[in-house]
Amino acid sequence: MGGGAVIGWDMTAALAMARALGVDPLIAAECLPEIEAVMVRKLNEQMASGDRSSLGRER
Repeated sequence: MGGGAVIGWDMTAALAMARALGVDPLIAAECLPEIEAVMVRKLNEQMASGDRSSLGRER
């Protein structure tokens, strides 16, 4: 693997998606940073371990 890492989400896009799904923008703004932190950490752990099964790139 080339040593890449996920550093975060595009929060503008995440808020737009939440809005499109009918989620209250204030609730989304409150919850998304916590969700992002967990997802970034987990994705980086999976990439570092070489576990690609849940990254959508199964071969």
